Amino acid sequence: MKTKARSIEQLIEEQVRRWQMMRVTEKKEAAGITVITISREPGSGGNILAKRLSERLGYDLFYQEVIHQMAESARVSVRFLETLDEKGISVLEDWISSLVDKQHLWPDQYLQHLMKIIGTIGKHGKAVIVGRGANFVLPPQKRLSVRLIAPLEDRVRNVSKTFGISPDIAKRRVIKTDSDRRAFVRKYFNDDIRDPLNYDMVFNSGKLSIDEAVSAINGTLQD
Repeated sequence: MKTKARSIEQLIEEQVRRWQMMRVTEKKEAAGITVITISREPGSGGNILAKRLSERLGYDLFYQEVIHQMAESARVSVRFLETLDEKGISVLEDWISSLVDKQHLWPDQYLQHLMKIIGTIGKHGKAVIVGRGANFVLPPQKRLSVRLIAPLEDRVRNVSKTFGISPDIAKRRVIKTDSDRRAFVRKYFNDDIRDPLNYDMVFNSGKLSIDEAVSAINGTLQD
């Protein structure tokens, strides 16, 4: 799901068809880690990391904005679930029930759809998911959770350059986005997005290049 120019409906149907073809050609679900979740501080380069990873691995890429739009629609979660067989649906329901019990969640409609969508992506595998707390939804044996951070001044500079805005406006945008993401994870998953224990790998893009991070993640998957 890489092209924003197409409508969300087109993206969904394309993904559904791709999964249906995979079910025909790949009879057995791949074992081990088949999904990479990317959590990132604004301005740290998380979207760039996700794109390069998906290209390196040949994985589908799901940006935060697309996942969010999907989670707002009951029809989408139903459409995605239709791509799973009965066993897959049963496993997915067990994942969600375990998450709700373990984290003491009270899932509203949005969270229910979000967990089903991320869970379905997790069941099919071969995906990179950016944001929306995907690392809190998928079980550890199925995903590699990555967080990308950077010093504030670096992130402000990156946002200022990317969007052509002043450093003051960029700093306000970074701080607000940081706050919004922390609030999202706290509200829906009762957890702290900044806690390093929630991730398998944490990279500082102020010290390490995006390409070096991609190589490190790829190396971990190959071990």
